[in-house]
Amino acid sequence: MPGLRLHAPNRPHWRIEPLAGWHLPLLGDPAFLPLQAQLQRAALLGMPARMLGWLGGERRLPPQVLVAFAEHSQTALGLVLSRPLNRSGSCWQVQHLRTTRADVRQQLSCDLLKTALARVNASSWVAAAACDDRVRLAVLRQLGFQPLRQDQLWCWQAPGPAPAQPEAPSSELQLRPLNRRTAGQLWHLEQTVCPAQLRQVLDRRVEDLLDQSQGQGWLLLDTSRGIAVAGLRWLGDHPGGGHDLELSVDPGWHHLYGPWCALLLHKMVQSLGSEQPLWLRCDPDDTDRQRWLLALQAQPRSERVLMARSIWRRQPLPNARNQTSRGIEAVLAQLQPRRRPVPTPLVRR
Repeated sequence: MPGLRLHAPNRPHWRIEPLAGWHLPLLGDPAFLPLQAQLQRAALLGMPARMLGWLGGERRLPPQVLVAFAEHSQTALGLVLSRPLNRSGSCWQVQHLRTTRADVRQQLSCDLLKTALARVNASSWVAAAACDDRVRLAVLRQLGFQPLRQDQLWCWQAPGPAPAQPEAPSSELQLRPLNRRTAGQLWHLEQTVCPAQLRQVLDRRVEDLLDQSQGQGWLLLDTSRGIAVAGLRWLGDHPGGGHDLELSVDPGWHHLYGPWCALLLHKMVQSLGSEQPLWLRCDPDDTDRQRWLLALQAQPRSERVLMARSIWRRQPLPNARNQTSRGIEAVLAQLQPRRRPVPTPLVRR
């Protein structure tokens, strides 16, 4: 597919192309090196996913990667990596947006993101930006993104072996792995703790949660009611190294911040089979989670803003010719001889 050439007066020229296998050796800039594994996976999965769609198999949308090259050269200037957050493709996430030149960062980021939005028929998009990254925030606002949530990222690394399982009163809590049988219970918990507006944007189902976490997760079940009261699942690889995780705790069970939630973290370390750091998000107003993270000796890092963009498509108007014909039919139907006349009320004169 030919690249999209963008020209404007008094600005550099570049072309934007979908990622191909032969692009990978050209992406050796330090800005792209942490993404090499994800880029290789996207290049390898793109063609099989399209072939399954052509053959009528299960439709799985692959990640989309667009690369910007300098005009008339093979010098990579930037890329954007986005992925669907559900099987229906109604919501996509801007996962990475990288550029190599600071002097054209805002223009190039805007062009890359605008091209990515135009190539996908999605109703909603989500993207995150550091609170102090004015360029990224300006680009997102320019393209219609609005802030939904502010988070602080915490980095934690397991200091040693997993602790013993705490004792729950009357054995009311059970530790279960995330799988097809327990995914519905964790999905209900995340729907409960997720803000209503963000929940509508994400448009997630149980199978979407399993797809995103790739089956990596643990949850605590309240056996008396058969519901999940806390859960931890894998979200993806963190660009700075390690793994992004999603920790959900029922608002009425904040007393689980302690040995029980620590047990979830250690079980996740065992499941991943890696000693790389784990990254957790925390609402700045959630003091219970902050105290627990400090007790674990987790390190607070940058703050970020989660932003979203929704596209409301206008429904097509009915054909005026059809409306006219239906109106004429309604008039003629009243003149049919078989229709019994409506009696006229008697009025005294």
